[in-house]
Amino acid sequence: MSASVDVLGHDVRDAQRPVVGVLGAIGHTPLVALRRYLSRAGVEVWAKLEASNPGGSAKDRSAARMLQDALDCRMIKAGTTVIESTSGNLGVGLAQACRYHGLRLICVVDVRAHAISVGTMRALGADVRVVDSDSEDLLAARLKLVAELVSSTEDSFWPNQYANLSNPAAHAEGTMREIDEALDGELDYLFVATSTTGTLRGCRDYLCANDRATKVVAVDAVGSALFGGLPGSRQLPGFGAGVQSELSLGATFDHLLRVSDLDCVVGCRRLVEREAVFAGASSGGVAVALERLAGALPSGSRCAMILPDGGAGYLDTVYDDEWVRSALHCPPETLAEKVGPSASLREPAAR
Repeated sequence: MSASVDVLGHDVRDAQRPVVGVLGAIGHTPLVALRRYLSRAGVEVWAKLEASNPGGSAKDRSAARMLQDALDCRMIKAGTTVIESTSGNLGVGLAQACRYHGLRLICVVDVRAHAISVGTMRALGADVRVVDSDSEDLLAARLKLVAELVSSTEDSFWPNQYANLSNPAAHAEGTMREIDEALDGELDYLFVATSTTGTLRGCRDYLCANDRATKVVAVDAVGSALFGGLPGSRQLPGFGAGVQSELSLGATFDHLLRVSDLDCVVGCRRLVEREAVFAGASSGGVAVALERLAGALPSGSRCAMILPDGGAGYLDTVYDDEWVRSALHCPPETLAEKVGPSASLREPAAR
């Protein structure tokens, strides 16, 4: 066995890569072959596990990059207050980055933000403000409060993840580059969840710049206003958007699939049952989208899914049968039927 390979056959060189400070640990997340998720043979599936970032999600990349670029351009300095709207994950990433750089942070969230994210932001020193609006457009309510806070706070800075080009740049130079290099540029389909569309746009930018033929599948939420969608009620945070972001207007893709809150739950439960992957809501949506397209994909297709975060923040929603019953009107027995049986275990592929 090579000295660079552990007992499971994994290359350990990335794990041994020395970094400076916790922000240096962002990126180089695992790309994992999922051999049991799809029922059809002939389609290769890879999952990029962004929960392995130090703050627990793909948003660590965007947060660190937006802040560093602003520091480099001297848009912020010691004493600046960073103010941002977030559904949860970006707030955690910003809280970590702001704490590292010694900056004050005000995070504006809404009532759908899960308690673990809010608690983590506060543990990292963020001042969290919670918007509780009668309007279904909670994003608009958050942005209104952000504008008020920026106007009333001396020496403040709004990263504006919805328009900041540093957001997609983090994924072009990080997420997509890592996938592309790991697969030697051989990828047929990429499945990406949408919100600010920073990940979607960044991945597409990289693929176009490097003349890749990869087809990009955007996975959006039912009830999202992105890409001409009809705004509506959504129970799960961090997926879709109540209004179109500036970044979304410049985003391009090859296919668009919309998934419901219940689809996200089913996809998450299937990832657990079939692959022991404990993922967040939008990851479940991406997994269901892959299944929907799988039957039409050419044999031999190689697919990658970006799974934005882990499941811990969704224990009281996605992974709680009673919440699924009351919020999504799906009793446990119906949910079990939708999820289906666990994939039968197979012998590991020869190494």
